[in-house]
Amino acid sequence: MTRHGPEGGWRGWWRNEDGRVTAFVLALLLGLLALTGLSLDGGLALASKVRAGGQAESAARAGAQALDLAAYRATGELRLDPPRARELAQHYLAAVGATGTVAVTADTVTVEVAATYRTQLLSLIGVTDIHTHGHAAAHPQGGVTSSSEP
Repeated sequence: MTRHGPEGGWRGWWRNEDGRVTAFVLALLLGLLALTGLSLDGGLALASKVRAGGQAESAARAGAQALDLAAYRATGELRLDPPRARELAQHYLAAVGATGTVAVTADTVTVEVAATYRTQLLSLIGVTDIHTHGHAAAHPQGGVTSSSEP
């Protein structure tokens, strides 16, 4: 083994490194912290996006249940009651604590949900929020029209 400094061996090398190892370890730890922040906050932001999409889909389905029964009984045509469909979709969004917009036509309920995820580790580098959105549309559907039994 070669001698490194007055004490020799590895012990002397370690004591005479003049801060080079400290800078390397600091850079490595910062890189690992950034990678951990991207993994954790990226995964949780993706989960927030999936949740917003699910809330939009459920709200649209809730609104699509508001049929115009008078038109259905008179003509057999499935049409929505737009004020009631909007009310049901907005009521669902309020019940799950989501914010969004609801648009209703004669045969479609469209819901947009916006959510904000507050970052945990990425906030250390200035990224405090990640905005996510969900979009869904639903149409009224008729029930069973024929039996599959022989």
